[in-house]
Amino acid sequence: MAELKTRYDGLVIGGGIAGMQAALDLAEQGFEVLLIEKEPSIGGIMVGLNKVFPTLDCSSCICTPRMAEAWHHPRIKLETYAEVSKITPQESGFAVDVVRRPRYLVAENCTGCSRCEFACPVEVPHEFDWGLGARRAIYIPHANAIPQVAVLDVEHCTFCGKCATVCPTGCIDYLQEPREARLEVGAVIVASGLKITPMEAKSQYGGGSLVNVISPLQMERIQSSNGPYGQVLRPSDGKIPKSIGYVQCAGSRDASIGYPYCSRVCCMYAIKQALLLTHYIHGVEVTLYYMDIRAFGKGYEQFYRRAMDEGVRMTKGKVAKITEDDHHNPIVRVELIDEGGRVADVKHDLVVLSQGLIPGWSPNGALPAKTSGDGFFEIPELKVRPTKSTVDGIFIAGVAAGPKDIPDAIVEAGSAAMEAANYLMRTGGAAKAVKQSQTASLGGQSRAREMGGEEAAQEKKAIRILREKRGGMTEEFKAYYQRQVKVRRELVASLRVGPKNVSELAQAVSLPGHEVMWHLNAMKKYGEVAVVGQAGDYLTYGLKET
Repeated sequence: MAELKTRYDGLVIGGGIAGMQAALDLAEQGFEVLLIEKEPSIGGIMVGLNKVFPTLDCSSCICTPRMAEAWHHPRIKLETYAEVSKITPQESGFAVDVVRRPRYLVAENCTGCSRCEFACPVEVPHEFDWGLGARRAIYIPHANAIPQVAVLDVEHCTFCGKCATVCPTGCIDYLQEPREARLEVGAVIVASGLKITPMEAKSQYGGGSLVNVISPLQMERIQSSNGPYGQVLRPSDGKIPKSIGYVQCAGSRDASIGYPYCSRVCCMYAIKQALLLTHYIHGVEVTLYYMDIRAFGKGYEQFYRRAMDEGVRMTKGKVAKITEDDHHNPIVRVELIDEGGRVADVKHDLVVLSQGLIPGWSPNGALPAKTSGDGFFEIPELKVRPTKSTVDGIFIAGVAAGPKDIPDAIVEAGSAAMEAANYLMRTGGAAKAVKQSQTASLGGQSRAREMGGEEAAQEKKAIRILREKRGGMTEEFKAYYQRQVKVRRELVASLRVGPKNVSELAQAVSLPGHEVMWHLNAMKKYGEVAVVGQAGDYLTYGLKET
């Protein structure tokens, strides 16, 4: 783990698009910036999106150059997989306590070759794909991750040691521990991003319980060419959906669930996804159930009109509840406002709940800046200084200050960087090229290489120490892993007889279709099975030839 200096001009919390932009703008003015991101990779939500509205440009094509620029900038120190635990104002700037979480490998020695990932026997739902895809217990976060460095999830580790055995640089370090570091900064920019409202917020909509009722971020990954399925399929049985419904305001504009505000982006991302679905699936019917369409930005109204012209149905109505039939087809009960309040039950193959935006980080005393009742940071001079928090020297950018779209988040990040630069110049808070290094680091060499000819024995000892420290595998995880091995064995045996679709495999191995779907796509990702054909609306899978 690389060392940290004891002093930086600016600290940026959050490595999403707003955080990266703020760090770059501040660094371009000559300031030394520390960018801290809690996930293993920078990029935030944006790097996982398919396209952006209203231009339909590739989201990754916009985001990844910014990621690379931040990674290579000489005045930006990028610290991923770390969190700020406390920020304390002091006479000149702020004291910052940082917790650096262990990756269980020496990051500087990792080449990102993924050999450890392919050797690992455990597969779990991937957070990047919102549970629809799979990853191994040791994994590279995603193909566009920066840094391209693996991370070991010890919660799902079997302590088999295969990752250390295949690592060509010997960088696996089972004995890493969380490390704390204290440093000083002159100014702070908070760009902590967003989460979406819980799928279970409106239980009557079946979010989290009905398998074919999904979140908008799951749909983003389904639509992405590098997503879990590779094309638009529904999770329950792999069917290509021909009827898709969107329920607007499913997680905002509702005081009864604690989110009375409009999230500003839900109408537009739903319209974007709906329009793209008409491009991806021939003959698909897409219906948006809405209370109001709020297309407020540049080109948004034209984009809304374009979607309707290309066949997206806009239905003004109030959705009361969502149920499902015996084939897991969602049934939307809706009051049709433009038809005199007539109540109808409409069956779809797939339904997307347009969830609202909530703060991505709750400081809980870690930061002296105040938050509002909705959880977003309070901006006392919103009209004249929209990025200034309640504390001098702490500035807010992006969705941390309130719901907004990507262009507004980028503009606000630039404003926060300029405010921070002005503050640093005014207060003399800029670092004086301090060269001291933070000693709370893990060193630059892997233990495996230091141990010479005793590597194998020392690795086994390290694994034993880690296993004892973690208390071994939990009973819950042990049962999960045993079931995974059993299911894979049964799926392989069934596919040896001949290619099958998800429904046929589910019947053959007596498992729910969505579970078979997840296992199949995990096996496809790691080269065990492949799509070998299509019959009607269903793909056919077969064992991959070796």
